[in-house]
Amino acid sequence: MHEKLSAIYDNVLRRNPGEIEFHQAVREVLESIGPVLGKHPEYAESKIIERICEPERQIIFRVPWEDDQGEVQINRGFRVEFNSALGPYKGGLRFHPSVYLGIVKFLGFEQIFKNGLTGLPIGGGKGGSDFDPKGRSEREVMRFCQSFMTELYRHIGEYTDVPAGDIGVGQREVGFLFGQYKRITNRYESGVITGKGLSYGGAQVRTEATGYGCTFFVEEMLKARGTSFDGKRVVVSGAGNVAIYTIEKVAQLGGVVVACSDSSGYVLDEGGIDVALLKQVKQVERGRLDSYAKRRGGEAVFVPGRSVWEVSCEVAMPSATQNEITGRDAETLVRGGCVAVGEGANMPTTPEGVRVFQEAGVAFGPGKAANAGGVATSALEMQQNASRDSWSFEYSEQRLRDIMTDIHTRCLATADEYGMPGDYVAGANIDGFRRVADAMLALGLV
Repeated sequence: MHEKLSAIYDNVLRRNPGEIEFHQAVREVLESIGPVLGKHPEYAESKIIERICEPERQIIFRVPWEDDQGEVQINRGFRVEFNSALGPYKGGLRFHPSVYLGIVKFLGFEQIFKNGLTGLPIGGGKGGSDFDPKGRSEREVMRFCQSFMTELYRHIGEYTDVPAGDIGVGQREVGFLFGQYKRITNRYESGVITGKGLSYGGAQVRTEATGYGCTFFVEEMLKARGTSFDGKRVVVSGAGNVAIYTIEKVAQLGGVVVACSDSSGYVLDEGGIDVALLKQVKQVERGRLDSYAKRRGGEAVFVPGRSVWEVSCEVAMPSATQNEITGRDAETLVRGGCVAVGEGANMPTTPEGVRVFQEAGVAFGPGKAANAGGVATSALEMQQNASRDSWSFEYSEQRLRDIMTDIHTRCLATADEYGMPGDYVAGANIDGFRRVADAMLALGLV
């Protein structure tokens, strides 16, 4: 790492003790942008990098709510408003027991560059809570969301900070959150949150956007190597929205997804995952993958407690959570013939795993580029809300495809410009960083 950047990283470690995911996210960016300082000394002179590594605002609050037994529960809520140089803070809310400040800061930091890559006017932020919606009744989830928004509402707005969904926060939760915002403010401010239902200001393709967008990005990576999804054996981790719609789009493009996973294990279905059945089990019934395997029959087998990355494939699309592909997993995938990886989740590959893939010549699409389709379509939802408009599914999907194609083109071009051809990690980090840094200088935010 460049000497000056190493000093910045050491300072990040000192000021943010114990936040290992945040440390990892910062290091990954700093390791890429050293060559930029030679071309743009003004970034160092104005301490742009130091400013980007420090959130503009960090909000932590108590979330009390009552369960169905009448007992009061206390959770912790977070919103980290990281950088608003390009537009209002934009990033999802994650409800999961693992959520703490370091997770939210890692996600918010990634969001700065991801949002910059989209070319749309949105800044970076993230939020969430250590609340676990699994096993909770609908009314318990509603009471929690209402309590969460009772504090959060004072910090957000369509020109200030626009949350969306993430792990544990789907259309149901977004509806409860938006309803409470409307109740408190007496304003129908549709653009204050994205991922809404179509009946109250939501956008076509928003649910599918992250999975579809990641698939479009991987399709472009394969095209750059003279091939396609057609006939490719694909493994997707996760079984939530991102995974489901990745599987759906891969199948439409001719690939065969043979395995997916959830927290209980993975299902191997050599005939190709049945998307309709998977949606029924995971989205409607909120069940487990063992139920999918039993009902699918035939060659479908549920493997409990094991990593889906032991399944050989040509394309791997991690779509569950951070650091799920270790160095050992990456070695297994490379031995199994993997030629491309597209990160549908945020930072799902460890630094060791990334190194293994890159050294093996695997086309590696980092999350801040490959999964930017979700936030890009959120920005398109904001655009429709602002103009009181509603676009067709076909038009919205084409906009998404165009954005992902453009991100791929710019990542490759930037990597070439800085002497790192084919390095999507460097291309994404440098292009996203330059966009934010130039905006900060132009606005005098130094």
